Amino acid sequence: MNSKGKTKSVNVNPRKERALLAGVEIKSRARKSWNVQASLTELAMLASSAGAQVVTVKSQRVQKRSSSYLGKGKIEELKGIIESKKINTIVLDDELSPAQQRNLEKLLEIKVVDRTALILDIFAQRAQSREGRLQVELAQLEYLLPRLVGQWSHLERLGGGIGTRGPGESQLETDRRLVRKRVDKIQSDLENVRRRRGQARQNRFDKGLPVVSLVGYTNSGKSTLMNALTRADVVAENKLFATLDPVTRKMVLPGGEIFLISDTVGFINKLPTSVVAAFRATLEELRDADVLLHVIDVSNKNVLAQYESVVELLKDLNLVNKPTIHVFNKVDLVSPSQISSYEFTFKGIASGYYESFESVSISAASSLNLPDLLELISNKVTAKSMI
Repeated sequence: MNSKGKTKSVNVNPRKERALLAGVEIKSRARKSWNVQASLTELAMLASSAGAQVVTVKSQRVQKRSSSYLGKGKIEELKGIIESKKINTIVLDDELSPAQQRNLEKLLEIKVVDRTALILDIFAQRAQSREGRLQVELAQLEYLLPRLVGQWSHLERLGGGIGTRGPGESQLETDRRLVRKRVDKIQSDLENVRRRRGQARQNRFDKGLPVVSLVGYTNSGKSTLMNALTRADVVAENKLFATLDPVTRKMVLPGGEIFLISDTVGFINKLPTSVVAAFRATLEELRDADVLLHVIDVSNKNVLAQYESVVELLKDLNLVNKPTIHVFNKVDLVSPSQISSYEFTFKGIASGYYESFESVSISAASSLNLPDLLELISNKVTAKSMI
């Protein structure tokens, strides 16, 4: 209420951050499947998903990464854009070193966010279970620890010397100690979660229940498929990382076979190693699965690159030796000739990883061809039980 007795309204919805996105492509490492433009398109989706307003996108081809990530000429160009378009955040398409981040912040005088911090921010918004929140917090703290010195950059204006050494250093060491203590506590809690998951998996093994796990790129339709098969009411939205928390449900196949089906966190290009490490307990569900359903969004124009990213991550997790069914999802949005072309291409890629290639074309949203998928699952589960 103001001095005239009138009620003053307050806007409780913060204004969206106005973001400039930028990325570099190192000439010697350029990939046809994941070029810088495709990666920046995905970065724009991530930024929008996090709540930012993407104002403009810039890229640069370089010989090698510099100490400020971008070249001097590009930084000068961005300074003008930042001022003219009132940008208050710049988002980079790679994980920056602490030094690169500090250098860019000094040069551009605005907040600098890298791809890892952006993904972790989205994860923090989406995690619902205690386990999910612990996993995200662990990844955030591991990311923050080497960057704590940047939180004390305000001391630099004092010029160092007398009056600046003790308090700053002691506070920094205090912060590091507190972060490490919290990391130890979270790791202990997650180890307990891991043991409980291991006990649950052993119980399932003792009961002879096969496990089928869904894997795939984020937003490929895994949760929609989970809901179509089990009516699990898993959150399924058309955005990246709509759900993080694993869900497991019991299913009965047409032939009477009983099995468990689980949904896990979606993969993404340049998935930070800190995230993979933090979600170890969740990803171990994949390791103990009898059959993997690799869900592929064939309507996405970057589907081949997404497929390669998932297969590479599965390889890193030693999971490409699992019996796998490739599930071409959203086929109602593409032509039959496109599906045939993708199947031929995927077979070529998969030949370097899998002994055989089995696929089925479905639409999880409309339940198209789900009986065909169930028949394939039944064959895989039966074959697995006979080994």
